[in-house]
Amino acid sequence: MSDLKSPEFDIQKAVKLLRREVKQWKVPVVTTYSRKNSRPAFQVLISCLLSLRTRDEQTAKASRKLFAEADSPEKIADMPVKRIEELIYPVGFYRNKAKTLKEVCRTLLDNYQGQTPDSIDQLVELKGVGRKTANLVVTLGFGKPGICVDTHVHRICNIWGYVKTKTPDKTEIALRERLPRRYWIEFNDLLVTFGQNLCKPVSPICSHCKLSVICPKKGVGRSR
Repeated sequence: MSDLKSPEFDIQKAVKLLRREVKQWKVPVVTTYSRKNSRPAFQVLISCLLSLRTRDEQTAKASRKLFAEADSPEKIADMPVKRIEELIYPVGFYRNKAKTLKEVCRTLLDNYQGQTPDSIDQLVELKGVGRKTANLVVTLGFGKPGICVDTHVHRICNIWGYVKTKTPDKTEIALRERLPRRYWIEFNDLLVTFGQNLCKPVSPICSHCKLSVICPKKGVGRSR
């Protein structure tokens, strides 16, 4: 069993408040590709790989440039690595990511007839894809239940005392045991947007937070 905290934190109220609050902020760039594209799963996968250790603005720019020229596994697999590098620069580790994108697209063509798999077990077999990315593809790309845990989700859930975990993977396990299934798909979007704009890693802006009345602020030192 995962190390869970007592059920004092009101997750239902937290989600209800967050649904209202996040409307004032931009959604994560990866989410935008799940809402307005004919191949959402593929574009979620690629933009998520680009986003690793990269700011959202740079991910958005790189994704737009890449998809404008190559928006399918076939086109990216056929593209020279050097050209992929030029299109995705200046995302972090762009040279390694260019090779990864090309390899991932070749695997999709060779093993999945150019389709993006909808199984977490199959997705994590792709180069560069961990559980966070796999869950994001499943939830945003296919609308299937999954829990994507990045650093924001991991950090905020521990601040709330909703879980007591040491790593994002352990947070995912704990949330799968405890978080009501009806919240699974939207949970990452809500907490990432909240974490990027208000509940920031360094000095969260607690004085403006509507959740402050229910948040125990566990582990929070300095806040605003």
